[in-house]
Amino acid sequence: MIVALKGKLVRSGPFMAVIDVNGVYYELSIPLTTAEKLPKCGAEILLHTVAVYREDSQSLYGFYSESDRDFFKTIIEKVSGIGPKIAINMMSRMSARTLSEAIAAGDVAMLSKCPGIGKKTAERLVLELKGGLSGIVHSAAGTSQNPAAAATNFSDAVAALSSLGFKPADADKAVRAAEMKLGSDASTEALVKAALSK
Repeated sequence: MIVALKGKLVRSGPFMAVIDVNGVYYELSIPLTTAEKLPKCGAEILLHTVAVYREDSQSLYGFYSESDRDFFKTIIEKVSGIGPKIAINMMSRMSARTLSEAIAAGDVAMLSKCPGIGKKTAERLVLELKGGLSGIVHSAAGTSQNPAAAATNFSDAVAALSSLGFKPADADKAVRAAEMKLGSDASTEALVKAALSK
C-alpha cells in the first residue's frame, strides 16, 4: 500500500499533481485545499496518499496532510454513496477541519452546499460519521504547539467571518489563507484580521 510519496513536483493543476520519485512519475488527483499549498514545480514535496483500485482502473489521491488523507479515507470507506470524486469535490470546497466540524454538529445545510452532496447525502454523512471523526479536527492543526487550541481558533475564525456575511466556503478559504501566512498557532483575532485584510 502506498501511503505517501516524496519527490520532485513536476506538474500541478487545480485537481492534479505529478511527482517524480526517483525517475518514476506518479499522477495524483488532489483537492483544491492541497493544490493551494503546493510549492513551485521543481521543488521537493511530500504528499500523503490513498490508492483506490477498481476492476477497470487504479487511482492515486494525494493530500498535503495526514489528517486530510484520513478524512478522505474515512468518507469513502464509511459512507455509502460517496466515492472518491465526490469526496475530492467536498474537500475542494471546504477544509477537512470545517467539514468534520459540520458533520459533528449535524450541520446538514452547510454540508449540502458541497458539489455532489444533496440534503439526503448530507444527512447520511452526519448519521454515519457523527462521532466517528474524532482526532481529525485536532490533528488537522498540523505542527501547532497546541493542536486543540489551533483547531478552535480556526473554527472560531470561520464562524466569525460567516457571521459577517461570508459564505461558509469563502470563510473557510480566507481563514486557510490567513493560517498559511501566520502559522497554525495564530489567534482567532489574528486570523480574522488577516482574512479581512486580503
